[in-house]
Amino acid sequence: MTDSAPEVTAAGIARLAGVGRAAVSNWRRRHPDFPQPVGGTETSPAFDLAEVEDWLRAHGKLAEVPPRERLWQRLEADPRGAGEALADAGERLLRARKPAERGPLAELADEIGTGEALDFLLDRYFETNTRQYTPTPPDAAALMAALAGPGEAVVDPACGTGALLAAAAHHSAPRTLTGVELDPVLARLAALRLAAGASGAAGAPGGRPPVVTVRAGDALRAGPPEDEADVVLCHPPFNERNWGHEELAYDPRWEYGLPARTESELAWVQHALAALRPGGTAVLLMPPAAASRRTGRRVRAALLRRGALRAVIALPAGAAPPHSLALHLWVLRRPGGPAEAPEPRLLVMDCAAPHRPAGRDGLDWPALRATVLQTWHAFDAPGQAGVPGESGTPGEAGAPGPDRPGVSAAVPVIDLLDDEVDLAPARHLPPADTRAGAAALADTHRELLDRLRLLTESVPHAARSARPRPPGPDVTVGELARSGALRVLTSGGESTPVAVCEGDVLVPVLGPGVPRVLTAADAGTELARPHCLLRVDPDHLDPWFVAGFLRATGNARQASSYTSSAARLDVRRLRLPRLALADQRPHAERFRALAEFEDSLARAAELGRLLVQGLHDGLAEGTVTPD
Repeated sequence: MTDSAPEVTAAGIARLAGVGRAAVSNWRRRHPDFPQPVGGTETSPAFDLAEVEDWLRAHGKLAEVPPRERLWQRLEADPRGAGEALADAGERLLRARKPAERGPLAELADEIGTGEALDFLLDRYFETNTRQYTPTPPDAAALMAALAGPGEAVVDPACGTGALLAAAAHHSAPRTLTGVELDPVLARLAALRLAAGASGAAGAPGGRPPVVTVRAGDALRAGPPEDEADVVLCHPPFNERNWGHEELAYDPRWEYGLPARTESELAWVQHALAALRPGGTAVLLMPPAAASRRTGRRVRAALLRRGALRAVIALPAGAAPPHSLALHLWVLRRPGGPAEAPEPRLLVMDCAAPHRPAGRDGLDWPALRATVLQTWHAFDAPGQAGVPGESGTPGEAGAPGPDRPGVSAAVPVIDLLDDEVDLAPARHLPPADTRAGAAALADTHRELLDRLRLLTESVPHAARSARPRPPGPDVTVGELARSGALRVLTSGGESTPVAVCEGDVLVPVLGPGVPRVLTAADAGTELARPHCLLRVDPDHLDPWFVAGFLRATGNARQASSYTSSAARLDVRRLRLPRLALADQRPHAERFRALAEFEDSLARAAELGRLLVQGLHDGLAEGTVTPD
C-alpha cells in the first residue's frame, strides 16, 4: 500500500457506520462539520478516511468495525486500485521479509491466520467486481476436479481466480499447479490464492506442497503447450470472437478441425487436449450451445470418431454463472492411452430433472455430485472402456450402471454422427419408465395429501405481546466469540476444510439463505463457501435461540456491508439478546417449531410441483386419462 492518505466513498462510510447510503447523504446536508470531499467526482465523491472516522467517532456513529473490514477499506482506498494493492500486500506477506515491512495484512494474518486473511480479502475483491470476473463456484470446481481424477501435473489455461486449480489441490496431491490468465492483476491474485493454500497443504508425497506457477498471457495465442499435463481443468471465456482465428489458422493444435470464428469454446477444447499426455483427462465447463451449434458439428464429429470426447453432462441451471443457463461439463481424454474403447460410446447425462434447485438452500450439491460421479465411474470403470452391458451393467460391483432412463445413457458414437452431431444430452436419453412414473405419481399424491393435513394443523399462531421486547442488553457474535460462548468457523482455504457437526448454526454470508441449525444428517459434510459456522457452547447458548434471532430482518440489515452488486453479512456484528440459558429455552422451542413448519411447507410445495408436472406428462403420454 502507498503512503498517500486512504480515501473512502459514501458506500464505505455507510459500512463504517452500519447504515445505508441515504443516511450518509443526510449527514452531509445536515452537519456543517461533516468532512469535505478530497477526491472522486461530483456524483461519487471520496473522503479522507481518517477525517471520516474522527467525525463518526465524535458523533457516536462509528460502528464496531472488525480489523478485516478496516484493512479492506484501506485496500479499496488505494489509488492504484484494490486489486494491485491486495496483490502487493499479499506477496509481501507470503515473502515475510521483515516484520516492520509487513503492515496491517500481516497483523490480521497473525490474528486469524494467513489463509483466512487472504481468503477474506480475495473473496471480497471478487465479490465487488462481479461484472469484471466470472469465478467458478467452489462446488462446481470440486465436481470438475473429482471428474478429472488425480494427476501430478494439473493445468488451467484460463485460470481466472484460480478456483479450479485450488479444487485440484484439495482433491488430490499434484506436484505442480500451472495456470495462465490474460488479466495481469487477476493472474497475480490467483497465484496469491494458490500460494496461500499451498503453504498449508500436504501436497505431494513427502509432505511437499505443490509448485504453483501462474503467468499472465493469452494461452491460445501463445501456441501449443510445451509440457504435457495429466489433468487439464478449464472454465473458458464464452462467445469470444477475438480469440485468434486468423493468425492461428495453421496451428497444429487443430487436429480435430479448425474451429469457426464463433466457436472459441472448441478452440479451448482442442488446446486442452493438446496440453494432455496420452490418456490424460480434461474437464471443461461449456455453454450448452457448444453441443449443438451447426458451425461446430465437424469438430464435434472428429472428437467423437477419435474417442476424445467421453462425456457431456448437463448441469441444472444455477450451478455456475451465467445462472440462467444449464451449463455442460465436457469430459475429454487424449487418445493414445492404455484403455481405448473397441466400440466408442459417449456418456450423456441430464441432471436438470433429478436435481432441480428447490427450497432456500438451492442446489443439493452432495446429491448432484454423487449422481454424476457414480455414473461416470460406472461408465469409465477399468474393463468397461465406456461400453456397458446390455442393460447398463455396472462397471464395479454394487455401482449403478450408466444407463438410467431420463437421466443418463451410454450412446454409441455411430448413432451421434448425423448431419447435426447434436450432443445435447436430453435429446439422446431414453424416456423414463411410464409405469414406474404412474406408481410414483400415486405415491406423490398420497404424500401431498398427508402433508397438507399436517400443515393445516400446525400453522403457527401469531399471538402478539402487549408490548415489544425492550431494547438491550444485547451482545454481538464477536463478543460471544471472544468470551468463548461460541466459535466462528470459516472455510480457511481449500487445504483446510471444516467439517460441520450436529447443532452448528450455518450462516450464509453472501446471497440467499437464512441461518439454520444443522442436523445429524448434515454432520461430517464440509463447510462450503460462502457460509460460516457458529459452534455454540451448550452450557451458555441454545443453537435454536441463536439461529432464530440471527434470522431477524433488522439484525441482518445492520450487519451487512453493501456494494453495488452484492451485500455481504459480517457475522461478528450480528446481535443477540443477553439472556440466561433457561430464559433462552422458550424462544428456542418456538424457533424450532417454526423451522419444522417451514420445512414441511417447502416439502409440500415440492410435492405439488412434482404432482402437477407428473400429471402434465401423464396426460401427454396417455398414462393418465382426462377424467
